[in-house]
Amino acid sequence: MSREPVIEAVGLVKRFGDFTAVDDVSFEVPRGSVFGLLGPNGAGKTTTVRMMTTLAIPTSGSARVAGHDVVKEPEAVRASMGLTAQSATVDDLLTGRENLRLIGDLYGLDRSFVRKRTDELLEQFSLTEAGDKVVKDYSGGMRRRIDLAVSLIAHPSVLFLDEPTTGLDPRSRVELWDVLRELVRDGTTLLLTTQYLDEADQLADDIVVIDHGRIIAQGTPLELKNQSGAASLVVTVSRHDQVRQAAELLRGVVGDVHVDEDARKLTAPGGDVGALSQVATRLDDASIDVDDLGMQRPSLDDVFLALTGHKAEETSNQEVSA
Repeated sequence: MSREPVIEAVGLVKRFGDFTAVDDVSFEVPRGSVFGLLGPNGAGKTTTVRMMTTLAIPTSGSARVAGHDVVKEPEAVRASMGLTAQSATVDDLLTGRENLRLIGDLYGLDRSFVRKRTDELLEQFSLTEAGDKVVKDYSGGMRRRIDLAVSLIAHPSVLFLDEPTTGLDPRSRVELWDVLRELVRDGTTLLLTTQYLDEADQLADDIVVIDHGRIIAQGTPLELKNQSGAASLVVTVSRHDQVRQAAELLRGVVGDVHVDEDARKLTAPGGDVGALSQVATRLDDASIDVDDLGMQRPSLDDVFLALTGHKAEETSNQEVSA
């Protein structure tokens, strides 16, 4: 993967009256990578994407997409990128095929190219059989896939995805993740916003955590997890009547132990492989049966809670659209 940035933001600020929705946001996205803007509703993610895609003018700062300034060269930016917004942008009363051809015509693309590209995209997104059905009859997952297909009609090198899986069931989310991975393998650069920590963990090469309009952390998923502390040693005891005995054994090896008696789960922050081996031996010597024993690295949920003091789905304000 080339480290050449294809998306750049430098000191982006967006104010609406006295309210600052985005406050000094800077980042770079290398070509052919996936970049995640992670944060709760109202954090400033959508406003950032609107500035990057020429839908809103920054109050200050600058941004470039595919080498083009978003304020000085908006037409060139729009020609080089695709956008899948939070809400559906397709026409419910048209078929999937008609929606794709309509957008191709609006781009001014050659009719024969649009017909060929439409067939390719319907096949790529597993919509060939549904291509001649009206979109209002599509499932949620199908609607999201046709939305994404429409944004790719002109073969953009950069794709912005604003909350791409919001409202989808778990199966549809995983299917869409697979489609996005395929796009990246084909060379597309993705910037996605999400409030789902597992989604950022699954897809993003680099993540910016944003809260109240400001960047509060940045790095790879692994780097962010490491910021939240060392891995924990976790034991799930088989029998409730042995939980307290097992906890005392663990304290003799690692010190502090969190006990969840209902789940029969013991967690010791900061454990290591050596401690894991000692604990296994002592539990075996004491004839304490376990369902699970291992090391657990902090999740992105832990990271967000440690950074902000609240969970990612919690929100205190909503973003302003403009």
